[in-house]
Amino acid sequence: MNRRRTLITIGALGVVGAIAAACFFFWPASIEAVQATDAQQTGSALVAKGEYLTKAADCAACHTVPGGKPFAGGRAFKLPFGTIYSTNITPDRETGIGRWSDAEFVRALHRGIGRNGEDLYPAFPYTAYALLSTDDVLAIRAYLSTVLPVTARNADNTLVFPFNQRYVLRAWKLLFVPTRPWKPSATHDAAWNRGSYLAEALAHCGECHTPRNLMFATKSSRKYAGAVVDGWKAYNITSDSETGIGAWSAAEIEQYLSSGHAPAHGSAGGGMAEAIDLSLRHLSSEDIAALARYLRTVPPQRSELAARVVRDPGTLNGATAWSPGADRDESAGFQVFASACASCHGWDGNGQQTGNAGLRGSRSVNDPDGTNVVRAVLEGIKIGALGGHNTMPPFADAYSDAEIAAVSNYVIGHFGGKQGNVTAAEVRASRD
Repeated sequence: MNRRRTLITIGALGVVGAIAAACFFFWPASIEAVQATDAQQTGSALVAKGEYLTKAADCAACHTVPGGKPFAGGRAFKLPFGTIYSTNITPDRETGIGRWSDAEFVRALHRGIGRNGEDLYPAFPYTAYALLSTDDVLAIRAYLSTVLPVTARNADNTLVFPFNQRYVLRAWKLLFVPTRPWKPSATHDAAWNRGSYLAEALAHCGECHTPRNLMFATKSSRKYAGAVVDGWKAYNITSDSETGIGAWSAAEIEQYLSSGHAPAHGSAGGGMAEAIDLSLRHLSSEDIAALARYLRTVPPQRSELAARVVRDPGTLNGATAWSPGADRDESAGFQVFASACASCHGWDGNGQQTGNAGLRGSRSVNDPDGTNVVRAVLEGIKIGALGGHNTMPPFADAYSDAEIAAVSNYVIGHFGGKQGNVTAAEVRASRD
């Protein structure tokens, strides 16, 4: 299926490439002068605003290699047609953006064009950043100018033809990049509009939670309906009550966004955990409330990625923190959970040392495919908090593919009341 999808995409991009070639000599790569409005802050207040917006935009997640120096780039994004590496956005004058003008920086975020007029790949989410106000982009620029400069040359992308021809993106942009900044809705109040701006522009929620079309642009008709990103399911966050977050209260959404966990809904993992750790948990309570308010109004979409959540399956009857109740067997999955997992997660689904380890109501353990359960077991999870990190260690090296498949299926059965379908071959593929 991946090969077929890639071939169809290549064909679609061939058509796009023809359009791009036709306008090759007419592409407007010019730089327009930019100026902040009179409302823009100055000095240290501007830098502080920019730091907040940089966190809200989750810039560190993509422009920092795990364990590397902040914003020095080099993170790999593996695609079906090659690998793209994020760039150095520190103020280093030789390898970073130290020589960039404000106008060049604004053009990059609004139009996806680099300093030398090159078309930037949309792994950099300028389809969302195009909606940002110029004031906010200039504030981000002001903050990035103050971070530690790092000399780190950008790695070369390794993309196959025609994806290595940047000019093909010119037609793609004409189809998919907004041409004007976000505008508030006159029919909603300031809090809703702030939430809309955060979700659509700064936090770019749709980049992960919206499925892609054959040209790898987000499907506007399936906004926030869920997608698979880096092997994790980014679940439906529309107001659908069964496969989305329509049954969540505003307080539950706010708690999840600000901490990575909500009781009876489980905890975040993968890219969502990273987004909470590096970005969302640093937002003000007012912005978190605004974001939750907006998400609760997103039109409902049914999702094929998420199964119905059963919060109180019969398999948990009689279970306590330290006992599985009647749901006891001698399977390999039971044995692995008993020896490595129960002391943190508990048998009743409420978590032991911390509620963040609670599995009751989690969409991951209610998914018979076990996609996110497998990824969490392999990679672990870490989300920062005021009292210390909430951490689940990785078990990729501790257990075989068969053992991880077995414990995943046990977790799905015990906490979700479902029959898990995870196989050792799927765990092996997930490792790869």
